[in-house]
This record gives sequence, C-alpha cells and structure tokens, in this order.
Amino acid sequence: MKVLIACEESQIVCKEFREKGHEAYSCDIQDCSGNFPEWHIKDNVFNIINDNWDIMIGHPPCTFLSFAGSGWFNVEKYGQKAILREIEKQKAIDFFLKLFNSPIKKICLENPMGYIHNVIKCNQIIQPYYFGDNDQKRTCLWLKNLPKLTYDLKDNLFFKQTSVDKPKPIIYKDGKKRYFTDTIRCYDADLRRKLRSKTFLGIAKAMANQWG
Repeated sequence: MKVLIACEESQIVCKEFREKGHEAYSCDIQDCSGNFPEWHIKDNVFNIINDNWDIMIGHPPCTFLSFAGSGWFNVEKYGQKAILREIEKQKAIDFFLKLFNSPIKKICLENPMGYIHNVIKCNQIIQPYYFGDNDQKRTCLWLKNLPKLTYDLKDNLFFKQTSVDKPKPIIYKDGKKRYFTDTIRCYDADLRRKLRSKTFLGIAKAMANQWG
C-alpha cells in the first residue's frame, strides 16, 4: 500500500508501516527526526494529498484544539490574546476537517480530547497502556473505512503480551505520583509540545499490524 503519515516528523508510525513492506512516507513542514529523510516529504500535506494514497494516518496539530488549553480562551482575562487564540482554534478545526474530508479512501486522524469533538465525534478512544506502553494519554481516533484498533488479549494476535492494566506511576521523592506524559511538563514549552505529540510505539505497531 501507499501510506501517507500526515503531520508526522518523528516517523514512528511511518517506520512501522515500512517494516510491514508498505510504501510509507511521513509528511510535515519540519525536517524529520526519525533518521530516514528519504521517507519524509517536507511540505504542506495538501500539496501532495491527491497523489493516489491508499491510506492516511494523520496527526493534526492540537495546540489550539486540546481542552488542556481551555483557560487561555478567557477574553476577560487575556483580552486580545484570547481573541487571537479563538481565531487560531477555528483555523485548526478547518485544517482537521479538510484533512478528514480529503480524497483518500481509508483515513485515521488522532488527537487528544478537544474542541473538534463539538464538530465531529471520534470513533474510538484509546490509551497507550492498551498496547503495552507504561503510560496513559487519552487519544481519540477519527476513522474512515477503517476498523477500530483491537487490544483485547483474547482476540489480538499481535499483542499477546499486552496488558490493559493501568500503568504504574513514577513516584517522586516528595511522594507525588506522575506518569511520563505528566513529567515532561517540566521541560520548556517547545520541547514539551514536541514530546507530547509523538505517537507511542505500541499504538504505531497496532496501526501497522491491523490496518497494514
């Protein structure tokens, strides 16, 4: 299959599809960090959206869509900054819908719980620990002509060792418990955003195994 991984610079999903023998390419306006630039298209995804792709896995930017940033839309508190953020949120919604309505038969878009749910409901909600990663980060999937990802031990042929038990938290000296996706909040904003946007390996493998 010819596979497009839209808005991905890490190449985590791209490499999993490549391992299954598919012609997969990541696409992003940034350089890739996955060490396979020959599999990366540095361009606006809509410039290549009509290039006869069989399936697209997309990761639309969630900075202005996630409920995590809802406090920044308070106009009384943040004034013009909140107004500008509302404009950016609408742009993000338009981008998401344009990507989902692109002329590709099979599509999956992923995003955290956010404002896009007010426009189009997701088909499935998953957690990294469903697929073997010791972490929790609620991830929503919007699917077109693709089945939901499976992770039940009795039915999943690819993840026989996977446990759907909740991950064990990291316990700090002060006694507080945090998960990995919580601990990376201590980094600078740009690094934190980049780390939190990466797809967990177990989910990437499930996508390649079950949809490839």
